[in-house]
Amino acid sequence: MKQPLAYIHPEAKIAPNVVIEPFVTIDKNVVIEEGTRIGSNVTILEGARIGKNCVIFPGAVIAAVPQDLKFNGEDTVAIIGDNTTIRECVTINRGTSAKGKTVVGSNCLLMAYTHIAHDCKIGNNVIMSNCVQVAGEVQVDDFAVIGGGSLVHQFVHIGSHAMIQGGSLITKDVPPFIKAGRSPLSYAGVNSIGLRRRAYDNEKIREIQDIYRYLYQSGLNNSDAIERIEAELTTSPERDEIILFVKNSQRGIIKGYIG
Repeated sequence: MKQPLAYIHPEAKIAPNVVIEPFVTIDKNVVIEEGTRIGSNVTILEGARIGKNCVIFPGAVIAAVPQDLKFNGEDTVAIIGDNTTIRECVTINRGTSAKGKTVVGSNCLLMAYTHIAHDCKIGNNVIMSNCVQVAGEVQVDDFAVIGGGSLVHQFVHIGSHAMIQGGSLITKDVPPFIKAGRSPLSYAGVNSIGLRRRAYDNEKIREIQDIYRYLYQSGLNNSDAIERIEAELTTSPERDEIILFVKNSQRGIIKGYIG
């Protein structure tokens, strides 16, 4: 662990087998668990909590203070789970008093130049391609994939297993299990290929497609579509997840594509 060309604050708590390359800066009030590798020129600031077996590539900055004018120096953290890869020049800000923490889950891949702002909650197995920019207090659920160069508006919620086209401007909530594309960002069908890769069988995929036919192809508004789904379709974890997502949406969900 000892690297003579790195600065490591004596109060940082770093597991013995963490690899730290030259020109790394690690501040106080930092925890890094075993098996993690920190590339050269990485800066890890106060409040970082980094899990096991992560790989952080050169130039990344973890737990910088939020770019939020309301931030007043409060004691907050940025938490990264296990087995997550953070590529070159990714920036992850710590939380504010709003939520107290920014969280990136386990088994994630954040590609180069991605930015995660204050108080975001990123689930497990999330992939963000190059240059995805995520504003404050965004929630991204497990297994979501966001294409390169996409911009995510503050407070947006992206559901599990959603796949979003590169270069998207994401200003509305994106429900789980779907593909989203075009401009303005619209429903583009169920993410059937991604679901098959994650062991969803054809019957389950058809069930999800039936749910979204009510929401996007029936001509009903969302409230009426949800009533019909609850009345006519058998309960299941996926059905209930979609219903809860739509009912709890604060920004409204993306619309269907109108050619």
